[in-house]
Amino acid sequence: MAEQAQGAGAVPLSAVVADAANGVVLALAGGGDPYALSRLLRQGDAMASAAIRVLGADALAPYALDHRAVPGGENDEAVVREALAAYPPGPDASAVSVWTYRGLVEASHAFLPGGADRFPQAPRAASAWVTDDPWPKLSHRVSQLAALALPGVAQDLADRLTARTDDLARGFVRAVRRRDWLQAAGLGRWLARLPDVPPTLGLDTGLAFVRQMSDGDPRVALHVVAARQFYGRGG
Repeated sequence: MAEQAQGAGAVPLSAVVADAANGVVLALAGGGDPYALSRLLRQGDAMASAAIRVLGADALAPYALDHRAVPGGENDEAVVREALAAYPPGPDASAVSVWTYRGLVEASHAFLPGGADRFPQAPRAASAWVTDDPWPKLSHRVSQLAALALPGVAQDLADRLTARTDDLARGFVRAVRRRDWLQAAGLGRWLARLPDVPPTLGLDTGLAFVRQMSDGDPRVALHVVAARQFYGRGG
């Protein structure tokens, strides 16, 4: 995706994603002007499409908080449709790629006013891995799907992950010990959504610690702020 979007001398995709993530964090925290995705990432820009595909449903997260953003409009619909058209998962795509695409489609249906008929249908996504993966592999995969831990998105996945809450908690602890702050933040965000998280995990303190130690990583901040704003976890 990065190679497809970047030309010679272009700003790295990682920098575009980081800037956009900072914009989402600011909107979720209630700062700055009302959020509009199309002001952060503009239509007709290949890097913008790639960044939306990387952020997935999180590109639309502020619209899940009605008091944090004006309703998404036609420009936002257009930029999301462009990203979905540019980077659909191929026949050999990984489960993570299919699920993140599905999450962006679901978020578009839920949070943009155009309605489901204005966007692609959500593709079928394999879910046997939720039951079959050993806890380290499950934790890695779930952390990559942190953007799906939004209200109104991927409810079927959330329901299935409930049975693996203890394994995800175990993965969270391991990620913190390994100083893998992005994985820890993603897992902590999912745990914030799930019921029956062990109180002994110390999730609220753990999420705050992860953000503090991440040296300002915008995607870590996004996961921690989303856990707090949507689920009241993380202090």
